[in-house]
Amino acid sequence: MYQNHVLSYGIAGAIIFRLSLIILGAATLQRFDAVNLFLAVILLYSSFKLFSSEEDDSDLSENFIVKTCQKFIPVTSNYDGNRFITNQNGIWKATPLLLTVAVIELSDIAFAVDSIPAVFGVTRDPFIVFTSNLFAILGLRSLYRLISEGMSDLEYLQPSIGVVLGFIGCKMILDFFGFHITTEASLGVVATCLGAGVLLSLLKRSE
Repeated sequence: MYQNHVLSYGIAGAIIFRLSLIILGAATLQRFDAVNLFLAVILLYSSFKLFSSEEDDSDLSENFIVKTCQKFIPVTSNYDGNRFITNQNGIWKATPLLLTVAVIELSDIAFAVDSIPAVFGVTRDPFIVFTSNLFAILGLRSLYRLISEGMSDLEYLQPSIGVVLGFIGCKMILDFFGFHITTEASLGVVATCLGAGVLLSLLKRSE
């Protein structure tokens, strides 16, 4: 019922956070080239995790982020319309909607650790990095229902994303040591890997 309300606030916060992180990242990369190696290690680790981790279908109440938020934010067990904060027995508490927004923001931070370095691995232009992230977030917002319902059918998408992150991590290491891979070639590899993941998933589903 309140999905659109929560997603709007969550995505607005994600855009502000990513803009701040991109500005900081661009300034840092301009001064310290060695940061590329650190970002490359993050991408290689993320790639490894995507291949080694399994889908977790457990109750969201057991989620680490949810439990962490509940330790610092007193949360009611019931909703109060579309309010984020409510007064219960004279005590101001957060409603589950506020907890949901907090989870969205913290989850986006985890995703940004992968996605922002990945874009910096293709281009150093802060404008392109931010607009690509912006369009991705807004596109996800527009297609949320379709994506959330269709992700279970894209079995090979996660491994293909792992390949992409691993490739970009290796590219950043090669760039640091003077072996440059063109932006066009990088985008070609990314498009091929993601396209192959989607295509193989659809073919397996049709079988």
